[in-house]
Amino acid sequence: MSLILKEKITGPSAWRGTDLTSKSDWQDDLSDRTISIIDQALKTCSASKLSFPDITRDDFPIHALLPQLGEYAEEMENGKGFLLLRGLPIDKYSDAEIETIYYGIGLHLGTPVYQNLKGDLLGKVMNVGDLSKRNTRVYETNAYLPYHTDLSDVFGLLCLQKARSGGLTSLVSSGAVYNELLEHHPEYLGLFYRPMYYAHLGKDTSKAPIFSFHDGKLSCRYLRQYIELAHEMEERPLSRIENEALNIFDKIIHDPKIRLDMMLEPGDMLFANNYSVMHSRTSFEDFEEPELRRKLLRLWVKMPNARHLAPDFPGKNGFPPPA
Repeated sequence: MSLILKEKITGPSAWRGTDLTSKSDWQDDLSDRTISIIDQALKTCSASKLSFPDITRDDFPIHALLPQLGEYAEEMENGKGFLLLRGLPIDKYSDAEIETIYYGIGLHLGTPVYQNLKGDLLGKVMNVGDLSKRNTRVYETNAYLPYHTDLSDVFGLLCLQKARSGGLTSLVSSGAVYNELLEHHPEYLGLFYRPMYYAHLGKDTSKAPIFSFHDGKLSCRYLRQYIELAHEMEERPLSRIENEALNIFDKIIHDPKIRLDMMLEPGDMLFANNYSVMHSRTSFEDFEEPELRRKLLRLWVKMPNARHLAPDFPGKNGFPPPA
């Protein structure tokens, strides 16, 4: 079991939503120079008749942006844990070109990893699933998506189209949640460091704690639905005290003072560290016309500057390659 941190987390990673709503240092508008470099890289791919997913880092040459991308990676690992890039002019690109651009950016940030057993490197976040089916993943529907972390160092979302109404994205700092627990509910801390079962797409389970403190950094992994499902699969139902602890955890992450809500606009790219930031999405109402419905692309990235994790908090970057 990792060391239980008994001191308040300080620094930029322990932000509260109310601290950021009046600030803009977590947003970055893409400059004309940046867009020009991206456009030139796209032309290089087109001239070589290359596109997603059959491109390498060198096939999409945005090496001039590496200092900038390095700053982004530093911010995600040692800063606030997330950033919002605005202004990619998606209207001037085809769907295939957008996929090549986004995947190309991911290649220069780190290593994109598979997001499911089918081997998808870019996930399409759309309302195409059936909630009545047990194996439907919530991001494939228009239902509320509970706070969670993904199976990679960093996740990215590129907004292509908004919903008719709703669909707010929400972020929460794991450090801020921890500080609330430490101050107001310290008696529950030990439970969050104890390994719990997690389900993986309803097929198998593994064990890991919700919190882990290792090498001076707090890491978090959370998705209550998969925790409850896994304990059901293992025939080890959560105890009353465990449910109480999770209820308190959920109450904190839904606190308007803690969370940061935002509406992703077409052309916005959100990147966040899964160990230090949890994310969610409100329910939404879509357009009737399929071509107008809410659509985002999702990246999972293994980062070169990712933190070291404790032995009882194993990292998992995506799924294995499809057979």
